[in-house]
Amino acid sequence: MTATERQEELALGLLGAGYAELTPVQRSVVDLMAAEAPTGVGPSMADDRDFWDRTADRVARIGGSWSFLGGFALAMLVWIAANLALARWAFDPYPFIFLNLVLSTLAAVQAPIILMSQNRQAARDRQAAEHDYRVNLRAELEIMRLHDRLQLNEQQLQRIEAALAVSPPSAPPYAAERAPR
Repeated sequence: MTATERQEELALGLLGAGYAELTPVQRSVVDLMAAEAPTGVGPSMADDRDFWDRTADRVARIGGSWSFLGGFALAMLVWIAANLALARWAFDPYPFIFLNLVLSTLAAVQAPIILMSQNRQAARDRQAAEHDYRVNLRAELEIMRLHDRLQLNEQQLQRIEAALAVSPPSAPPYAAERAPR
């Protein structure tokens, strides 16, 4: 049986569709089953990020933490208290215009950096989900194949038992020699 015939047989038997009608992921699973090859390792966990990607991930990890929020709230309170207490020599008097500029700049810079980090994480999650899908689909198909084989074995066993029930087994030829005298 050629590889193409094996792929077509598996596709029809397990998925109920021709090999050409399958999605690319389903085809890859059928190919692995036909070749009896392992599914392979999951998505690469190697750190292939450049300096800027690692920096963006660090900023997202720090900027999305309670420590950052607490420290930032404390810094704002110190800023406001210092400018109110030193009203005469304040570097940012009451409407705190400079503080507003700093907050706006921080938000304008931090938001895209966090989004870049989230996009990279979403891409890694998609790869992991696709790998999990392939592994789960293959496991399900292999279980279906094993179930079919077990049913076939059970049917063969029932036929053998039925044939044995119709004609009782004859005594082995050496039984007469061992009979008690």
